[in-house]
Amino acid sequence: MEFSHVSVLLTQCVDWLVTDPDGIYVDCTLGGAGHSAEIVTRLSAKGRLVGIDQDTDALAAAANRLKGAACRVDIVRSNFKDIKKVLQDLEIEGVTGILFDLGVSSYQLDTPERGFSYMHEGPLDMRMNQDAPLTADSIVNTYSEAELSGLIWRYGEERWAKRIAQFIVAERQKKPLHTTGELVEVIKKAIPKGARKDGPHPAKRTFQALRIEVNDELNILDQVVEDAVNALKPAGRIGVITFHSLEDRIVKQKLAQLAKGCICPPHMPCVCGRKPVIKKPGSLMPEEQEVAVNPRARSARLRFAEKL
Repeated sequence: MEFSHVSVLLTQCVDWLVTDPDGIYVDCTLGGAGHSAEIVTRLSAKGRLVGIDQDTDALAAAANRLKGAACRVDIVRSNFKDIKKVLQDLEIEGVTGILFDLGVSSYQLDTPERGFSYMHEGPLDMRMNQDAPLTADSIVNTYSEAELSGLIWRYGEERWAKRIAQFIVAERQKKPLHTTGELVEVIKKAIPKGARKDGPHPAKRTFQALRIEVNDELNILDQVVEDAVNALKPAGRIGVITFHSLEDRIVKQKLAQLAKGCICPPHMPCVCGRKPVIKKPGSLMPEEQEVAVNPRARSARLRFAEKL
C-alpha cells in the first residue's frame, strides 16, 4: 500500500516555521514527509532538513519523496524523544525550526496489518516502531483488569473503562483476543446500547488508550518539548500539532512554563532566577474548508512559540 497521509495545517505550519531559507529545520515526526516536502521547497542549497521517524514504512516513503530537494536532507530512524542525541550525532548545535505532528498517520490507520484502526480487521499491533517489544495484543491479553481499566480511563478518558476491562478479561479467559475485530466486539458488548447511540465509534477511546500505552506517547512529551526548545537558536521557532486533549494539555502547559519567568511567590523577592525561554505561545486550529476536505483535521490544534 502506498504511504499516503494528508498533512494537517500544512501551510500555516510551514509559514510559521520557515524564517530563513539557509536554516536548519527538524521534522520530528517525518511520516510520509507531507510537511517536510513543503519545508524543502522553501530552503536554499545551504539549508538543511533533518527528518526523524521510527516507522520503517514512513522512512522509505519520505526518502523517496524528498530525493529531489535542493537542500541537504538527513533522514534518521529514531524516536523523537532522542532529539538531543540525533542532533549531537549530526554535529548540529542550534536549529532554526522544529516541528512535531503528533498522533497516528492516515497510512498507519488505513493499513489493516498495522492494527491501529477499529474500522479494519487486523492484528492487535499498534506499534509505530515495528521492532518495539510491546504490542496491543500483549496489553489486552496480559494486563490485569485494574491495569486495563486504569489505562483506558487515563489515556482514553473512557467513562466505561471499568466495564470494558471486565469484559476483556472475561472474554480472554475463554480464548485470547488477537484481532482488532475481536476487541471491537468485546467493547461493543461492554458499552450499554443507549450509550452507543451518540458520539464517536464505541471503540475509539479504548483504541486511543492502547496506542498511547504501546508507544509511550504521553510520558515522553513534556521532556521532549523542553529538549526541542533548548535545541533552537535565538528566534528559532517550534510548532506542535496535537490531536487530543491529553497531549494538547501537556504541550500547552510546557510552553506556558517555558514562557514564564520567576516562579517565586508574588510578594517575595526572586530567588529562583528563572527567565522566560520563549515568547508567549500561540495556537490555531484548522479552518472549516480544511476540515471539510480532511475530517481527521477536526480535532487538530497547532501550538507554536518563538525562542527569545
